[in-house]
Amino acid sequence: MSQTVLAVHNLVYSYTKESNVLSEITFDIKAGDRVALMGATGSGKSTLLENLIGLKQPKSGKILINNIHVEPENFAEVRRHIGFGFQDANDQLFMPTILEDITFGPRNYGVNNAVAIDKARHLLAEFGLEAFERRSAHELSGGQRRLAALAAILVLEPDILILDEPTTGLDPAWRRKLAQVLLNWQGKALLVASHDLHWLARVTQRALVLYGGKIAIDGEIQPLLKDAQRLDNLGLPVDW
Repeated sequence: MSQTVLAVHNLVYSYTKESNVLSEITFDIKAGDRVALMGATGSGKSTLLENLIGLKQPKSGKILINNIHVEPENFAEVRRHIGFGFQDANDQLFMPTILEDITFGPRNYGVNNAVAIDKARHLLAEFGLEAFERRSAHELSGGQRRLAALAAILVLEPDILILDEPTTGLDPAWRRKLAQVLLNWQGKALLVASHDLHWLARVTQRALVLYGGKIAIDGEIQPLLKDAQRLDNLGLPVDW
């Protein structure tokens, strides 16, 4: 039986005391799972992801990453297991060059500088960005910045990769390139929040759909995407 790498049990989160944004959220992700997190704007996708890595803390319930409780005293350890990609790639690119951006994490964890540079250059070559290692993020296209930010995550070799709206602002060619990178990634589990339903169908097999603050659907993504009426009812019209 596959190992459970991420477990959420009865998570409740609210911004105010009066109303819950997320209620009774329960699901498991096992090694080998590639999961889409879907839901209309405002359904709580980003909020849920931020709970998973400790950027927000639930009112109740529990989250485990590789059997480690996501609690303040464990945040540093938990974050060694997770790679998290924010909606805006610029939030993760802040050094003078993208080579320095990608080596920042490993060097911060004590990795030898030469080893960090070698790992970074390997990823830059894999992503087709080797000619840009001495450029700053603002000199790159949106797609190049997105892949550079992803390289800065993957260089740390996380078990679990969590991405929030990774295709925002990307043209079809860069969306395809990003999909190829993710399909080649050899980590334990992938969780991607996106409104890009057809792209999700290429990189994931399972869908979690948030609606009304709860998990309304947990099942295979391909049959779901063929059920246009059901998606429309959930605020996810598939052809728009």
